[in-house]
Amino acid sequence: MATPGVKLGAIDLNLLVVFDAVMHERNVTRAGQRLGLSQPAMSHALTRLRYMLKDDLFVRSPKGMLPTPRAEQLAVPVRSALDALQHSLEPPQFVPAQSTRSFRIAVDNYAAIVVVGPLVGRITKIAPDVTLEFRPSGTLDILDLLDRDELDLAIGSFAAGGERFSRASLLQDDFVVVLRKDHPAADSRELSMEKFAALPHLAISSGSYPTDFIDQALARRRLTRRIQLQAPFLSAVRILVVSDMVAILRRRVAEELIRYRPLVIRPLPLASPMVETAMIWPRRLDNQPAHGWLRELVGAATKGLGGS
Repeated sequence: MATPGVKLGAIDLNLLVVFDAVMHERNVTRAGQRLGLSQPAMSHALTRLRYMLKDDLFVRSPKGMLPTPRAEQLAVPVRSALDALQHSLEPPQFVPAQSTRSFRIAVDNYAAIVVVGPLVGRITKIAPDVTLEFRPSGTLDILDLLDRDELDLAIGSFAAGGERFSRASLLQDDFVVVLRKDHPAADSRELSMEKFAALPHLAISSGSYPTDFIDQALARRRLTRRIQLQAPFLSAVRILVVSDMVAILRRRVAEELIRYRPLVIRPLPLASPMVETAMIWPRRLDNQPAHGWLRELVGAATKGLGGS
């Protein structure tokens, strides 16, 4: 973390805390409020750090304090070092029943429907004073928020994020056809390729997984799907209940929906790929007791669903 010519012992730890806060907030005033420091104190700390590191670190702009390349280079090592120090000062054991900790978890549509309920059920029984904040992952920069400590965990169909992140597989699902219970096509337990292609289809516009494998399989039979409507997932159930449209959904999502709505599931008339759901988190938290407890609970909740 120290540049050549700068001894680590010469750097006040508080200056690194200030640096991390400004890096996180991109605003000196908000960073000061976060740390309980005045604007002059923040400016003085930044001046000292700039002098020691021989770099501006942050440049004012209409979008806030923009980090220099040197600041970008320092950001992750400083954050990791501060995390390690904070974790070393925490109790060696995490006691869920006594904890008042908050966890911030990003979830995609699938995880929101399939995983959140069982997870909350387990956590509220074991740790009633723990606070959970679930955030829709659709428009979030997941890796950046994990890096900046604004998220503790993300659950969804996420690829590996690189060496600084850990990842654990949770569930795998295939795709099924969902339609209303009194749909004319529901009389058949299985749909032929021709019948399936001829049905009006509802395409989920907010889905995080591609279904082009269906169109490719149909094309090999010189068939095409008739997409009648595209709509976000939140509208899908209502549309299916009042129309002759069918939708292609992941199996556990479909199973959850038909528990509460007059809908049925039919198998696809073609081979379906498996879609994996995983959790990812910063590798620096691998051995942090509270985070390890949370991951263990997520794993237990998904195993109860028939996890991989």
